[in-house]
Amino acid sequence: MHDLRSEMRPLWHNVARLSTRQGGRAVMFIAAQAGEGTTSVAASFALTAAARVRRSAWLVDLDLRRNQAIRGFSEGFARDIGLPGRAYDASLGTSQFFSIGKEQDADRGRDAKAPKLLTAYNIEDTRLMVTRFRSDRLRPGQQIRLRTRVSWWEALRRATDWIITDAPALERSAAGLVMAGQMDGVILVVRADRTPADDVMMLRSEVEAHGGKVIGVAMNQRLRDACIADRMSG
Repeated sequence: MHDLRSEMRPLWHNVARLSTRQGGRAVMFIAAQAGEGTTSVAASFALTAAARVRRSAWLVDLDLRRNQAIRGFSEGFARDIGLPGRAYDASLGTSQFFSIGKEQDADRGRDAKAPKLLTAYNIEDTRLMVTRFRSDRLRPGQQIRLRTRVSWWEALRRATDWIITDAPALERSAAGLVMAGQMDGVILVVRADRTPADDVMMLRSEVEAHGGKVIGVAMNQRLRDACIADRMSG
C-alpha cells in the first residue's frame, strides 16, 4: 500500500458532491485486475474523507480472507497517523452482509449460526474506522458467502458520514458486484500502462448490470501508484 493523499484533491472534490439516499455517503473502489492499487486508492481516499467529517468515516474491506486494508495500516503505510487502536464489534446489531456455513449447508441453502466475526479498528489520531474479518475464528469446513443485506449498510449509514468500500479485483472475486447496488457510486481503478480498455468496459458493464452506478475512474499511471488522474463521468 502507498499513501496517495497528496493526489486525492481532484477526486475528493468530485466525489464529495455525490448525492445519497439517506445518512452517510457510500462509494466503492474496484478494479478489473489484481495489482491495480485499489487498496492504496481506497485507503488514501478514506483518510482524506476522515479528515473532513463531523463523526467518522469507515473503510470497509470486502476481501474478507486477506484483510489487506487493516494490514496496511498496521504496517504504517501513512507515516503521520497512528496505528490501529481498539477493536470494536462491527456487526451493528443487525443482519450481516455475509453468511458463514459449511459446504453441505450451502448445498441445502442453510446458514450456520455465526459468531461476531466482523470488527472495526479506530486508526489513532484520525476519525477513520477500518474493518477486519476474523477469518482465524472460522471452524474447519466453514465458508464465507457474501449476500445483499440492506439493513447492515443502512445501519452503517446512520452511524457514519462516509463509507469507503475496498472491493477485491473482479478477476479474483465477485464481491464488489454483490455490493455494488448498495453504493451511491462506484469508481473504477485502472493501471494506465497495463489495463486493456476492453477490461475497463467489461468491468463497467458488470457493475452496472448488478445495480451499481459507475461515477468515474481513478487512473494509476505508474507502478508505485504515484499519480492518479480523475476522470469523472456521468
